[in-house]
Amino acid sequence: MNPVQLSIFANRLSGICDEMGALLRRCALSPNIKDRLDFSCAIFDASGELCAQAAHIPVHLGSMAYAMRDLVAGRDWQPGSLLVVNDPYLGGTHLPDVTVVAPVFHDGEAAPVAFAVTRAHHANIGASAPGSMPVSRQLEEEGIVIAPQWLRQQGAWSMPLVRQLVSDPAIAVPEDSPRFADFVAQASACEAGGRWLAALLAERGLAWFEQGVVALNAYGERLASQLLAGMPDGEYGFTDYLDDDGQGTRDIPVAVRIRVQGERAHVDFSGTSDQVAGNINCPLSVAAAAVYYCFRCLLPASVPACAGLFRPITLSAPEGSLVNARRPAAVAAGNVETSSRIVDAVLGALAEAVPERIPAASHGTMNNLAMGAHASGDTPGWDYYETMGGGMGASAHAAGLSGVQTHMTNTLNTPIESLEQHYPLRVWRYALRRGSGGTGRNRGGDGLVRELEFLAPAQVTLLTERRTHAPWGLAGGAPGQAGENRFNGRLVPGKTTLHAAEGDRLTIASPGGGGWG
Repeated sequence: MNPVQLSIFANRLSGICDEMGALLRRCALSPNIKDRLDFSCAIFDASGELCAQAAHIPVHLGSMAYAMRDLVAGRDWQPGSLLVVNDPYLGGTHLPDVTVVAPVFHDGEAAPVAFAVTRAHHANIGASAPGSMPVSRQLEEEGIVIAPQWLRQQGAWSMPLVRQLVSDPAIAVPEDSPRFADFVAQASACEAGGRWLAALLAERGLAWFEQGVVALNAYGERLASQLLAGMPDGEYGFTDYLDDDGQGTRDIPVAVRIRVQGERAHVDFSGTSDQVAGNINCPLSVAAAAVYYCFRCLLPASVPACAGLFRPITLSAPEGSLVNARRPAAVAAGNVETSSRIVDAVLGALAEAVPERIPAASHGTMNNLAMGAHASGDTPGWDYYETMGGGMGASAHAAGLSGVQTHMTNTLNTPIESLEQHYPLRVWRYALRRGSGGTGRNRGGDGLVRELEFLAPAQVTLLTERRTHAPWGLAGGAPGQAGENRFNGRLVPGKTTLHAAEGDRLTIASPGGGGWG
């Protein structure tokens, strides 16, 4: 393919991913998916290598790219089948992120020629705590663990699994269950993506697709290799710290050493903490997603998302460490908080190699808030989960943005109108946290303040970071201001469970970004 043909090929595939995302958003019922857009869509080739992705959630798609080859290999794929998984140790990230995989067949081929994939965050995946993001110590506390298995086969739902997912042994028609609606939306998006890709293959031919994938990966690999060749050879290290694990362990190191040699780079996590009792552990696929993201940010925005981008980059982490945990370590916050700190550590190391291209630390936490109430008598239960933005780190070229999601997530906020319509909550304040960005020649962005009043009793879980270790500045810039959480005006820990009564108020102040210069 010449460059124009390759660009058309890449954009046709990414366009299908965009359409899958639009369909998923329109079909889902939960604010977490339809308002916050906490989902991702992608296309993989027959071997499970990434071909295209929409601009959704970095931590979702980097981890899928790392794990899909094992997920799709050796299975009896049939038309109408759907695979589902959320097990972090078998291709998932954390339990609320559920992945659905649909095979794509072409013109009588016995085996799939590609796969359409969605991953979405479900606010209720069966954990004991509403919102399914508990301050946990074991994986099983975090909800239903779904090993890779068939959600549908030959068009028929796997009813035992459906009944488990909706906690209703009497359900007969999955599509009629509001609790199952988001799963149906994911299935629909996968199947629609498969149909659109099959139509494209019917139009252009399987050889065109296979040649395009080879050319696309070769192009991505060349760009990544050129990026690394432009860096000075050497070893670059950085250690950052997580505040705590919610179970008493504090100041937990995430150590990174990057070895750049020619057109290759190796990222080594030796020196990182062993896995801990709390739920900030993560599987290696999440660490890989954070590493891939950092290098991807140094490439032009127009670079297509494909497996070739990641080929020049390898990584290693001691088994049983915080970033390569062993079952049954709890991982609910690893996907959101530890991934954010891995990014900070990798960028800190890269700042030694290419200081003019790396920004100061951003707010470094997703400020996770999960809450709700279990059903009681005639009173229905509810589950809600949200993340909050904060300050972006400043760079040599510009000040940091204020009040934005950064790095491993780019979800939207839940609009106040939607939040108050769906849940017994009132938003009293939602504003920039003025002056929380670090000072410097270029100032870090400011964080946010969000104050909620509970209109009914609820159980609340906070999984937040950068409450003691502030986001660092670069080139002499000052750190951003650390975040804080207050319940009825009283400071509460970064990771905690609260029981709110009617009239109680929760205030979350997110960190500012570090300054530069």
